[in-house]
Parts: sequence; structure tokens; C-alpha cells
Amino acid sequence: MTDKTLTPRPSQLDKAAFLAGYGDIYEHSPWVAELAWEQGLDSRHDRPEALAERMGTVLDAASPEHQLEVIRAHPDLAGKAALAGSLTDDSTREQAGAGLDQCSPEELARFERLNDAYQAKFGFPFVMAVKGSNRFAILDAFEVRLENDPAKERRTAVEQINRIALFRLKARVTG
Repeated sequence: MTDKTLTPRPSQLDKAAFLAGYGDIYEHSPWVAELAWEQGLDSRHDRPEALAERMGTVLDAASPEHQLEVIRAHPDLAGKAALAGSLTDDSTREQAGAGLDQCSPEELARFERLNDAYQAKFGFPFVMAVKGSNRFAILDAFEVRLENDPAKERRTAVEQINRIALFRLKARVTG
């Protein structure tokens, strides 16, 4: 079995090159990658799991306000940005992989209602690492998570964002 590493190798990059290669892992939030790089990277961080852990630690340690900025940078699932085709390439692939581009009009209406209710309750979009999921499981998760209190849901959203980052980093491996 070969060791799966990222390309380009994070440990071999200067700050500008690291940000060019990995600054987009956290949706519209390159500061997460920047702080991870500033903490120092070695050859362990050339593996997606180790780099994801380092970057996740940065987000976990951030203030609630900075965490909310990252959460709010994410699009609604099956929302207006998806319908308009204005998602990032990663978000487009992730949502399509979960079948969100195949929703019936009724499912789209349900997503819209749930997105609106979630946004009204929490003040940020519903975030879920949808890789390996489907629109039915996502809609069910929406219903369950709407019952959370705001602090728990912020923590859950951060956990989901860190999972998304790991999936995105694993998609960049070679070897």
C-alpha cells in the first residue's frame, strides 16, 4: 500500500504557495489555512488526515465570532446559489454527489422551507458534510438539528465543516 500524500506537498511550500494550494479548503476562509501554515508544517502534514487535523484545530480554537464567519461563508444546501450556478467548484461537486441537483420541485420547496427556518433560528446556514449522503438523509438531518440549541448547533456546524475539509483534502491526494 502506498502512502497517500497531498499535491503539492504542504510541508514544502512557502506561505503564498500554501495559500494558493490550500487556502480554499475552508469555504471563503483562507485565514484558516494561513494560521495552520504559521503554526508550522512538517512531512506528517503532507497526509490529508494530518493537515485536516491541523486546520481543524485552528477552526476549533477560533473565537465563536470567527467560527460564525466560516459557517456563514457556506451556501444553503439546494439553495438559491446552487440553482443559480454560483457555488464554488467544491460545493457544486459535493451537492451534486449527494443528489441535490436532482431534487423534485417538492423537495426543493422543502429545502427552501428548512433553510429559511434554520436561518431564522440560528442566524447561519445549515452545514453538513454531504459526501456519502443523499437528499433524503440530509432533509432528515435538517429536521433533527433544528431542535438543537444555538451553541450546540454552532459546534455541530464547525464539526461538519472540519469533515468537509478532510473530504476536500482527501480529494487532492496522489500516490
